[in-house]
Amino acid sequence: MPTVLRVKGFRFGFFSVDWKQPRHIHVSKQGCAAKFWLGPVRLVNNYGFRADELSDIVRILEDHEEEIKQSWDNYFRGTTNSSSA
Repeated sequence: MPTVLRVKGFRFGFFSVDWKQPRHIHVSKQGCAAKFWLGPVRLVNNYGFRADELSDIVRILEDHEEEIKQSWDNYFRGTTNSSSA
């Protein structure tokens, strides 16, 4: 999983097999994981993060959303994907 960003111990990245899905990001930290759609930021699933951690993650994603979208587009350039979501 390419790491796009590390903030407050959270690791943000995506999987190379994700190219057929709309832009999104996976977040992990200490055995917990979550997936968020981008544009706008929306929680898809959560495995273990507390509500306060999810709030922190959403703030981080909103602060870095354009950077993450650019990383997605650069990584998946040349593939067919629904990156406009």
